[in-house]
Amino acid sequence: MAKLKTGRHTSAIKAVRQAEKRAAVNRGIKVKIHEKTKNFKKLISAKDLENASKMLPELSSMLDKAAKRGTIHRNSASRYKSRLSQMYKKAATSGK
Repeated sequence: MAKLKTGRHTSAIKAVRQAEKRAAVNRGIKVKIHEKTKNFKKLISAKDLENASKMLPELSSMLDKAAKRGTIHRNSASRYKSRLSQMYKKAATSGK
C-alpha cells in the first residue's frame, strides 16, 4: 500500500475498515435474532404452540451461533434461551 499523508497510518485505516465490516455483520445477526424473537413471542401470545415449538430450537441455535462468534456474550445467549423456554413452558401449561 502506498504511503499516505502524515498522521495517517495504513494499518489504522485497515483496522477501521475491518471494524466497520464486523460491526455490519454483527448488526445483521442481532437484527435476525430480534425479528425471530418477536415472531416467537407473537406465536406464544396467539397460543400457536405447535409453530412456537418448532421455532424454539431454531432460535436457540441462532443464539448459540451468535455467542460462538462473539456477537453476543455466551451468558446473554444462555439467558435469552432460558427466558424463551420459560415463556413457552408457561404458555404450554396454562393452555391445558
